[in-house]
Amino acid sequence: MKLSSYKLATAAALLGASLLAHAAPLPAPGDTLPVAPHVKVGKLPNGLTYYIQKNARPEKRLELRLVVKAGSILEDEDQLGLAHFTEHMAFNGSTHFKRHELVSYLQSIGVKFGRDLNAYTSFDQTVYMLPIPTDSKEAVEKGFLVLEDWASGITFNDEDIESERGIVLEELRMGKGANDRMNQVLYPKLFNGSRYAERLPIGKADVLRTFKPDAIRRFYRDWYRPDLMAVMVVGDIDPAEAEKLVKAHFGKLKNPDNARPREYAVIPERKADEGLVITDREAPADVLYIRYPIVPHPEDPTYGGYRRDLVEKLYGAMLGQRIMELTQQADPPFIQGGSGMGKVVRGYRSFTVSALLGKGGHVPAINALIQEDERARQFGFTASELDRAKKTMLRNYERMYAERDKSDSAGFVAEYIRNFLEGEPIPGIQNEYAYAQALVPGITLEEVNAAVRAAIPSDDKKLVILMGSLKDRVAPTGTELLAAVDQAQKQTVAAREDKAYASNLLDQPPAPGRIVAEQENKALGTVDLTLSNGVKVVLKPTDFRNDQVLMSAVRFGGQSLFGEEDIFNARYASALAAQMGALNYSPADLQKVLAGKSVGVSVAMADLSDNLTGSAGSADIETLLQLTHVKLTQPRRDEVLFNSFIARQRDLARNAMARPEAEFGDTVRGTLFGGHPRVPRTPRPEDFDKVQLERVQQIYRERFSSAKGLTFYFVGSFDVAKLKPLLATWLASLPAADIPVAYRDTGVRPVRGVVKKEVRRGKEAKSNISITFTGDAAFSQAEQLRMQALVEVLNLRLTDVLREQLGLIYGGGASGGVTKLPYPNYSVALALPCGPENVDKVIAAAFAEIRKLQENGPAAADLAKVKQNWLTSHRLALRENGFWMAQLQAAQLNGFPPESILGFTERVAAVTPGDVQGAAQRYFDFDNYVQVVLYPEAK
Repeated sequence: MKLSSYKLATAAALLGASLLAHAAPLPAPGDTLPVAPHVKVGKLPNGLTYYIQKNARPEKRLELRLVVKAGSILEDEDQLGLAHFTEHMAFNGSTHFKRHELVSYLQSIGVKFGRDLNAYTSFDQTVYMLPIPTDSKEAVEKGFLVLEDWASGITFNDEDIESERGIVLEELRMGKGANDRMNQVLYPKLFNGSRYAERLPIGKADVLRTFKPDAIRRFYRDWYRPDLMAVMVVGDIDPAEAEKLVKAHFGKLKNPDNARPREYAVIPERKADEGLVITDREAPADVLYIRYPIVPHPEDPTYGGYRRDLVEKLYGAMLGQRIMELTQQADPPFIQGGSGMGKVVRGYRSFTVSALLGKGGHVPAINALIQEDERARQFGFTASELDRAKKTMLRNYERMYAERDKSDSAGFVAEYIRNFLEGEPIPGIQNEYAYAQALVPGITLEEVNAAVRAAIPSDDKKLVILMGSLKDRVAPTGTELLAAVDQAQKQTVAAREDKAYASNLLDQPPAPGRIVAEQENKALGTVDLTLSNGVKVVLKPTDFRNDQVLMSAVRFGGQSLFGEEDIFNARYASALAAQMGALNYSPADLQKVLAGKSVGVSVAMADLSDNLTGSAGSADIETLLQLTHVKLTQPRRDEVLFNSFIARQRDLARNAMARPEAEFGDTVRGTLFGGHPRVPRTPRPEDFDKVQLERVQQIYRERFSSAKGLTFYFVGSFDVAKLKPLLATWLASLPAADIPVAYRDTGVRPVRGVVKKEVRRGKEAKSNISITFTGDAAFSQAEQLRMQALVEVLNLRLTDVLREQLGLIYGGGASGGVTKLPYPNYSVALALPCGPENVDKVIAAAFAEIRKLQENGPAAADLAKVKQNWLTSHRLALRENGFWMAQLQAAQLNGFPPESILGFTERVAAVTPGDVQGAAQRYFDFDNYVQVVLYPEAK
């Protein structure tokens, strides 16, 4: 068994040695890092920067980006929100595409609005995202034409601007709530009076309602100019052709005469300590922040700077591990916490301490976090902590290097965006792997400890913030907050004790079982195994990734086998098992034992099934199987960790219902299923009184101490012949005592008839509409696809009518499906956030579109857009390990032959407009639906 691990590890070591032997000489500390050889970075005479890279994953796809160094920070007083509004207008009319034509054209070639085609605006930049299929030369050329129009051809017609106002105002409305109200107070303090606090990208409602069209045209003229732009072209394209297209489309752009200087906002230095308490009764949690001085931090593009970043990442990982362990005390000082150096905005960063508070409030959180930081500052870390952090870091670099020819184009684009906007170096993974191999082993404990000592503030000026509902607490004053921090800093702390951990989970493997049957499915490229304990295994080796193996296992059963009196114990059984660890190791100890390995396994008990999921690098498959074995056979009992989990869950539940959306969601589910006790709702603190350690462990063992009925799936980069003996050792040796392996139909059913309810909660003038249609259904793969076609065609109509034509909504839409389990049924739900004054209009307009589909069926063009997107997405999915894992498992659960995965294209071709019309008639029964509307509470 050890031989296979040795071979894999040796192969990895040889890979590294080979790389170092052929890599370019390492730079000197002051040398600027090179640009990766696989990307061409150029600049046109007008100042526009471009990045071009040929990349084969995903095939026949091109990732295009237009990046503009212009965001909300540049707005004049009459333009607050117009940087973001400009982004909206880019999709609403340009030189070559009239309003609605752009989105319609892109949908026709398989590009989905929102998921594929998108954009975002931030303080300092606006980024447009356009993935294009490369099947046709025309599609590629039009993709560049779209980017050219965004860069210089947005038309800003008065009528189009007026039409878009309502949509942007609805987007602003959706963001309203407790967090927004508290942030209005927080940001001026957080940014220390900087312009950033006055220029949130969403803008101000009064400006958005009343701005003159020339204000937005002025923003576009001033800031959308080539010297502030970059174009990224990464994907399945010849670089020389891409460069020609860049020059043809963007070389003619001109900078304005007397261009306004592009300046970045300055964040002033904090001069004094300050405490700030912000309360809002709708806040779902109480949060503590300590923000130490915000300091300038430009990117360092040198080899020495790269080394300093490695040191910072090492101490950041070790400090994060220590703070995570504080949450595992029986009475944890906070629910979640963090401490470290982080980016604030471009060119600035700050050391920040944060915590999600539990029932003890801010004092124990401050004490624990400040003292843990002080411990690190005064005594540093231990040699074993650093050794584990180094192993993990090097394994991460190894995986990235192994995947260098299987990395997605979108990942490369994200790097190039950061390079253009912030100057982050882009030496490429081959160079970075060489740097890490050369640098990480030589990083000493002394320099890591010196770096963390310099980073963690001691008496620097700070802003201490407490924000939330502070329900059932006496709110401190700002002065009292500062005093609590000062008191914590005065406490004496001791150094951490060093502790040795084993490097392997198990010293000896169990007595192995056998593989008793084997069958190959050549059509699917799978191998089906039966093990001596009855466990089934399906193997699908792939070349989609070089260092990824996915695992899952499933059988029927789950929470359905336990009565209502046990529902909370069953619901939390697998989560609690994970919280307590395995063997003699807590979860934190397991992380340390597994340092340097890329592996993870989780066990879950769903409503109707028992499930395992896991993943590993190719060199860590045996560890994946070992971890699976011990989690099933040797779960750990730990009363302290049990109590810690329960305490944190109670604290999370304490304020969970503060948000209006929580009560709304509970009302939707409760109304739909008649208040059935098995239907999950937002947890309450008292729920956790029903969770008992003995019963939780008993339930977990009842379901997972036996492997009977499990089917395991492995998909990824592995050798079947080498994997089979490992399966015989670690899976065939699992106990397989007789247990139930069928689910129980617990009788949960939706109500019948038309049921309407209102929820009146919340201060903000915002509503949400939920309408759910349910019923029995004839289940099949073809019917699933008809339902999905109905949902997606309806979403096209809802977007076009409710958003684009009427301006009543920003987001929302329909979702639904036909399912087999626990009985063949369907559900279609509409979720439509809007203004309270528009609820009736939105419902009427949505129902009108549904009735049109019932009476006339869909437009052929709409169904064609949906089908093209399916085919485009399916082609990409066929090269993803996760897709095959999900499809193989779904075939088992639904009783489909696995070969039906290969028939998707034919099933898509078979869907007709008549099928969609028939589905609309079957699934939208206006005599049977549940409608719940959230309104603001009466003032």
